[in-house]
Order: sequence, then structure tokens, then C-alpha cells
Amino acid sequence: MRAASLFKRAMGERFWQLDPAVQRFHRLQGRHCLAGEVTTRAPASRLAWLLALCLGAPRHAGRGPIRFELDAAPAVETWTRHFPGRTMRSRLSADPDGVAEVLGPLHLSFALTARDGALEMRLTRLALWRIVCPRRLMPRVQARESGDAGHLNFTVEAALPAIGLVARYEGH
Repeated sequence: MRAASLFKRAMGERFWQLDPAVQRFHRLQGRHCLAGEVTTRAPASRLAWLLALCLGAPRHAGRGPIRFELDAAPAVETWTRHFPGRTMRSRLSADPDGVAEVLGPLHLSFALTARDGALEMRLTRLALWRIVCPRRLMPRVQARESGDAGHLNFTVEAALPAIGLVARYEGH
């Protein structure tokens, strides 16, 4: 018998409130390569552009293919997003808030919510090289995954106070 997936364990019974396409994605185990389309927005300022560069996030507005590589074990998942011209890799694991994501020097904690069949991930804690960011300086980072005709749709947005939009991408 296979162990429960990272997101299933993190959400408990709320996992079954998600759309079947979202459940299917978050039950995957092992290595998978998925393909789709993505629309990206450019960072809002020069500093936001530099942050996007450091994180591997898209730096230009556009539309094109996305390739998503998932390496999922019950305790840890590695997500590699291949945007047109950029690659962003992160590692996810369990966290008291829901899931933790390590993205370069950033350690992010996300609360997970099931709302109208969609999975919503909201940033609750951020640390840079283990230095915790004060709440008043915290970026707004939100991710949403929903299902539509069997497809997994996603929207991710990150913005910082006084700097503006760092990254926004959406697609399926």
C-alpha cells in the first residue's frame, strides 16, 4: 500500500473537497513530466525584475508552453517549472501551517485551503537564509489550483510592499 501524498497528509479530510483534477495531481507519486500553456506577467519594477531573476521566475510578459517536472515522494516533492527561457525549481515538504517550500535561499510556509473545489495556498511565513521576515514586510504570495474539464489550472502571484509585482503566471 502506498503512503498518502504530501498534500493529502497536509490537508487531511479537506483534500476530498478538491476538484478531481486537483486531487489527481496531488496524489501523483514518482517522476512525472507534464506539459501545458502558461501566461506570464513582467515584474513591476527593476528591483522586482532582479528578484525574479534570482528566483528563476519569469521576467517578461508572454504566453507559451510550460513543462512541469514532478518528483513526488510521500515526504518531499521537487517541482521544476520550465517556462519559456526560464527554469524555476523548488522543494516542498510538510510544515505546521500546511506545506513548506524551499526556493533558492527562501523558505516559505503556506496554509492550504479548499475553496469551491480549488486549492488555495497562502503565504504565512518567509525566511531568507533562516532569517524570518517581519509580518509588515512580508510579500503577498498566493497560489490557486482548480480543475476544469479534467485539466489542472493554476495561478501564482508574488508581490512585495513598495516593490510591486515580482511574478505572476497562470495556465494549465
